[in-house]
Amino acid sequence: MRRPTAVALAGLIAATALSIPAGASAQANKVPISSFQSSQFGKVLADKKGQALYYWNKETRNRIRCTGSCAQAWPVIYVPKGVTVPRRIAGYKGVFGTVTRPDNGRRQLTWNNRPVYSYVNEGPREVKCNNVDKWFVVRL
Repeated sequence: MRRPTAVALAGLIAATALSIPAGASAQANKVPISSFQSSQFGKVLADKKGQALYYWNKETRNRIRCTGSCAQAWPVIYVPKGVTVPRRIAGYKGVFGTVTRPDNGRRQLTWNNRPVYSYVNEGPREVKCNNVDKWFVVRL
């Protein structure tokens, strides 16, 4: 088996670099998400701490209704300033984005045009509130 020459390797690296948008991987790594496998729900979208993420069926098409005490029980998943959320993230189903919150002007993460939240009374890798008052865990 022949070893590739330095020139061939350099060409391969350059071609690979051209196929990945600049900063796409770095930006995707800054998006505050992860996932875990649930025996009941399959692959579940989670925040960086491993808490399950939910959407509320009363919120549609990027329209936020969960503010005040609702947002205390269902903590908002904020996107850090300067981070661009790619529409598609490798390893995750669905379309991602952000919506500006009406209560504080900060950007909230969305999945399939729905704002996502964690639940204050859950720990990492727990799903306690699926289909409770129209809240549903994000299944990937």
